[in-house]
Amino acid sequence: MSSPITCHVLNTVSGTPADNLKATLTLLSRSTTGLQAGLSFNAVTNDDGRVKEWAAAEDGTTLNAVMDKYGQGDKIACSIKFEIGAWYEERGTESFWPEVEIKFYVKKGERHYHVPCLVGPWTYTTYRGS
Repeated sequence: MSSPITCHVLNTVSGTPADNLKATLTLLSRSTTGLQAGLSFNAVTNDDGRVKEWAAAEDGTTLNAVMDKYGQGDKIACSIKFEIGAWYEERGTESFWPEVEIKFYVKKGERHYHVPCLVGPWTYTTYRGS
């Protein structure tokens, strides 16, 4: 089963995928079924700048299990944080952003959430992808 939340990061300076970029997905709000706020899942973007799967949380919980558990109609605030500053520094470029954090809602019944991010050392933008 593929992840219900994926992302894609592109480097606007070079027009290429932001590969090997650390990302953290965090649940920011509690659901009515008792999901814990603060539960986090980590990943690193692949060669195409994508995260297709997230590692299980420290307690072993998977993102798929979380998404299967929460109640119909629940709306949960989430965040994806990208470690942009360190990523650009590793490539010899200074960045204004130490990190870029995108906050969004997920709702039960939605089949998939894709969160693209276009990043540069001085700017970023995002949208709900498909």
